[in-house]
Amino acid sequence: MQQRKTPPARSDAQRNRERILEVALAELTQSADTPLSAIAKKAGVGQGTFYRNFPNREALVLEVYRHEVQQVSASASHLLETRAPDQALRAWMDRLAQYAMAKAGLADALRKAAAAHGGPAGLGHGPVTAAVALLLQANEEAGTIRPGMTPDDFVLAISGLWHLDPHGDWQSRAERLLDLVMDGLRAGAPGA
Repeated sequence: MQQRKTPPARSDAQRNRERILEVALAELTQSADTPLSAIAKKAGVGQGTFYRNFPNREALVLEVYRHEVQQVSASASHLLETRAPDQALRAWMDRLAQYAMAKAGLADALRKAAAAHGGPAGLGHGPVTAAVALLLQANEEAGTIRPGMTPDDFVLAISGLWHLDPHGDWQSRAERLLDLVMDGLRAGAPGA
């Protein structure tokens, strides 16, 4: 028996899905209990379109989380294509901070989804670690950071991000923290 291939999503269907995810991230970050109908309305899609993409709240929350991880991870290679390695690393750190604050805002929604479906455990670890490794390697090869840094070292160095209050003045605090980490990575760099 031959398996049918799923045809690629039409461009309008893909745009609808992306818009739903964008609105859901913003709304669920504010309140884990935002009604799905409100998300659909703000995204400009009908209930049928919404539920065709996301049959329930848990599916939506887990996809928002997966989508954000994918966006953060993919931005590393794009930044390396458009900036010097150290500038790409620092810009990526800012993107990671935005992700950390969104994830903190999504924490209640993620906990509820996890209770219903076993959770997103480890969902973001692999792609984010690969992005960090890519950025560290490019910087080490360029001589812009000290040699021998590992993704685990980097994650430990920036772990303060996860202690910032997403509802407070997290941007300026994250900027100071990440500048400090970047200064530490540059100390002892062979190209300095």
